[in-house]
Amino acid sequence: MPQLRVAMRKIREILRLAWSCGQSRKAIAVSCGVGKTTVTDTIARAAAANLSWPLPDLDDEALERLLYPLTIHPVIRVAEPDWSALHNELTRHKNLTIMLLWQEYKQSNPSGYQYSHFCTLYNRWHKKLDLSMRQEHRAGEKLFVDYCGQTIPIVDASTGEIHEAPVFVAVMGASNFTYAEATWSQSLSDWIGAHVRTFAFLGGVPKAVVPDNLRAAVTKACRYEPKINTTFAEMGAHYGTAIIPARVRRPKDKAKVEVGVQIVQRFILAGLRNRTFFSLAEANAAIRERLEKLNTRPFRKLPGNRLSRFLEIDCPELLPLPSSPYEFAHWLKARVHIDYHVEVKDHFYSVPHRLRGELLDVRLTEKAVECFHGSISVASHQRSFLKGKHTTCGEHMPTAHREYAEWTPERLIKWAGTMGPATAAVVEEILSRRAFPEHGFRSCMGIISLAKQFTPQRLEAACQRAVVIKGSSYKSIKSILINNLDSKPLPRQLELLPVSHGNIRGTDYYSK
Repeated sequence: MPQLRVAMRKIREILRLAWSCGQSRKAIAVSCGVGKTTVTDTIARAAAANLSWPLPDLDDEALERLLYPLTIHPVIRVAEPDWSALHNELTRHKNLTIMLLWQEYKQSNPSGYQYSHFCTLYNRWHKKLDLSMRQEHRAGEKLFVDYCGQTIPIVDASTGEIHEAPVFVAVMGASNFTYAEATWSQSLSDWIGAHVRTFAFLGGVPKAVVPDNLRAAVTKACRYEPKINTTFAEMGAHYGTAIIPARVRRPKDKAKVEVGVQIVQRFILAGLRNRTFFSLAEANAAIRERLEKLNTRPFRKLPGNRLSRFLEIDCPELLPLPSSPYEFAHWLKARVHIDYHVEVKDHFYSVPHRLRGELLDVRLTEKAVECFHGSISVASHQRSFLKGKHTTCGEHMPTAHREYAEWTPERLIKWAGTMGPATAAVVEEILSRRAFPEHGFRSCMGIISLAKQFTPQRLEAACQRAVVIKGSSYKSIKSILINNLDSKPLPRQLELLPVSHGNIRGTDYYSK
């Protein structure tokens, strides 16, 4: 089931980029990390199922049944092109392209090879095919982003310490309209914040963002299937744009921003070289002044300037900004414990108890924590910064009418009793201190697991000491065992046995 959900999430993203963002097949393939034929097949299946964007309210299983019905397809013979004749055509006509030849082939053979396979077969026949990519920048289509190699120094007025702040640069492909700002670092939060401010500066959103393969953008660089950072991809979806990383070791893919970086370094940073800045805001105010001069500076060989060309060419084609800016979020993985809680930044949040043992995706913002099982949101909580505490929703707890006998306080106490009465007393005391006994399950399981590392006899001796010193906790008992205090005489040992405690029921109780 988890593999099915991942596949369906990728299919939904393919359809969004194709029908909502208007991206090409190759761009979608790069962004989603799939083959171009997979993109073509997915779009064709969705069209055959009479789907449109936005998709109707379908779960993953229903969408799979629509796109992949259980049918038996007849075997179709594909007409083999005359590769020798095609090669001669390409040789005679200078401006003829293999794309046009493929289109003519498909007109006469509708069930013939798709373009990518057509090129592969021709390449195999010809042994050599020039795949040099020609860059064409269309209005409002691409925004190229990167960091400058040069930084801008920020001086701490109180200590005199100098912090080198990196400079973010964004360039529109068609108009060369440029945005730049200094950030404290190249971390994910600063990277996302720079994009949010860039879109606000543009007053709209380009159809695609082309970053280099820096860590904040791409978690795994690959020429064919780069893995885009989850938060960065979510930001792209929020703004309705596609994230298409530049290919590794392909300078033509990022030539536009590299020139923009060079211009920012020479015109903006060099122009500010003699100024001293004591805050990031002060530095960005100076950068904005120089940036305005750069965008209104006349071109040497073309009429107008970056701003006028942006307003004329790019601006009318930009996508509208969403109603609210993107809120930065971390994505984490967390497994549901037997107490139906997940641990996020040392705090415990409840999820539906039926998900015990499942691995969830957790979206963490400054104000909220949201848990996903596949593509479905299963729990949402206000974020808490109290370490070691629990946030529990009553709806997530099992009701009295549901079968919930696998893990109970009674079972944990009885299991601890197999180590000895003191171990059972410690477990019972821990559970009694919690508003919900389930909140103590993790601590009790940890205590019982110490028997594997230190033997049950030593654990029982350590729990006897913990009862005397009133240190009934996992950390206290583990410390006793690590420091071999369980082998030393107990304080006031004569008063320990028998111990007068309401939670200790005697050995006879646990031998039943």
